Amino acid sequence: MIETLYDLVITDVTALTGAPASHVIEDAVIAISDGRFARVEKADRSAPPLSSRRTASLPGRVVTPGLVNVHTHANLSMVRGVAEDLGFAPAYTPGIPQGHMVTPEEAYAIARLGALEAMLFGSTLINDTFVHADIVTPAMAEVGLRVWSCGRIHDVDFSGVSLGRWEHVDAIGDRTLGEAVALAERYDGKSRGRIGVQLAAHAPDTCSTPFLRRIAEAAEAKGLRVTTHLSQSKVEVARIRERDGKSPPELLDEVGMLNDRLTAAHCIHVGEDDIARIGRAGIHVAHIAKGNATGATIAPTQKLRAAGAKLALGTDNMHADMVEVMRWALAVGRIQLGSVTDEWQPETVFEMATMAGARAMGLEDEIGSIEVGKRADLVAFDFRRPHLTPATHALGNLVHVAQGRDVDLVVVDGDVVVEDGRPTLVDADAIRRDAAAAIDALWKRARGT
Repeated sequence: MIETLYDLVITDVTALTGAPASHVIEDAVIAISDGRFARVEKADRSAPPLSSRRTASLPGRVVTPGLVNVHTHANLSMVRGVAEDLGFAPAYTPGIPQGHMVTPEEAYAIARLGALEAMLFGSTLINDTFVHADIVTPAMAEVGLRVWSCGRIHDVDFSGVSLGRWEHVDAIGDRTLGEAVALAERYDGKSRGRIGVQLAAHAPDTCSTPFLRRIAEAAEAKGLRVTTHLSQSKVEVARIRERDGKSPPELLDEVGMLNDRLTAAHCIHVGEDDIARIGRAGIHVAHIAKGNATGATIAPTQKLRAAGAKLALGTDNMHADMVEVMRWALAVGRIQLGSVTDEWQPETVFEMATMAGARAMGLEDEIGSIEVGKRADLVAFDFRRPHLTPATHALGNLVHVAQGRDVDLVVVDGDVVVEDGRPTLVDADAIRRDAAAAIDALWKRARGT
């Protein structure tokens, strides 16, 4: 009998698999071949060890599926530490660096910083939108994680939005939609399926109504999913009410975009009719728990979920720690409920960060849980640290106490891309230096200095 030779075998770990049949496996063995999970099981100490090209014994670590960040803007690390206290999104705020100011070279440097941060914090997939996507998409993927990316699609002239001027220009729409479709044709499904594209309609207020229809039609024609911001601000709601006589969800429903292939970030300023409409459509809501709370807002997650919306998690702006987002999602959900319930537990938000994210990306058969046959994306957290001791309930510790900084190992598609908390494919110090220089130049231009 020929013995199977695996590419990587991980032993001596507690596995939070995210799989219904075996959610927690103490003393687990995980074998990987050809980029997929080949064995996921409890160790048999009476049997000889599995043969592999590489073995990683990780006592004291807790392994999870790779975290799926369904809504982020890697380049917006350029305004971290400032934009959080402005009370509004950077694109709508004068006096700070904005997307239309960013050069291709700056976008390249800053996006790699954002991708590196996300990967070091345990995200194995990010769904990113901003500018110069043709350049930043392969640049972020080279860092080691899965990257879904798209330039923001809009027909508004963004140079006037922060000044309260809403001018929709056909040529801008033609360019941004054309660039997004070209990006999908070039990159969607490339790099062994590690790169993808969702059409990133920026928001209802930054896209004219006819242009929203064009985006919906393009998505249908190209077989692409759509991501957008929805009901993220009172300004957006008022603008759409004035322009179209509808709420933003009503508008997206009318143009054919409100469906189960849509991932909509925020969904904060929604009435009861909107919630019912969103639920009937079965859209994926990218719950930005920390970012929204920082801006003094909370999405009605309990009502959205009860109505039928599918909740996933995103970091959005200024940071990339999905572990922290799980904690905030749990807390703000309980604040809305007014109590601790069986329906809103660490398992709830863990599922949002893993399988629900995979579903939002249309990848539930490939990633989101540690199961035989799926792509081998996983994260190992170092539970030997004082703040994670004792590990009486590993998932409880992960959600309530852990941080992205506790990540020890990251595997994407069977490849070790983070080891001992350091990236294996890129120079982290060089990425940080290049990004810091680019961001400094941006701030000087924004301030006119």
